[in-house]
Amino acid sequence: MATSKKTAARKPNAAFMKPVTPSPTLAAIIGPDAIPRTEVTKKIWDYIKKHDLQDPKNRRNINADDKLRPLFKKDQVSMFELTKLVSAHLK
Repeated sequence: MATSKKTAARKPNAAFMKPVTPSPTLAAIIGPDAIPRTEVTKKIWDYIKKHDLQDPKNRRNINADDKLRPLFKKDQVSMFELTKLVSAHLK
């Protein structure tokens, strides 16, 4: 006999929806308004794609331009480092 499990609807995590304030370095890229962490990530990726900053040989790497270099503190980061680096610029 198959038992039926009640599946609870997934609720969004409140921590991700709480508005965060970007540092002046990050604000130069995404704007100075306090927005949820999910929107911060979305705006950074919009910027990266708009300026074609993904490395053509390895799409997981992001090349820094003049605005991203102060945020990254180096010329190239992997997309996995990106979250950690951006988190340091949020309050």
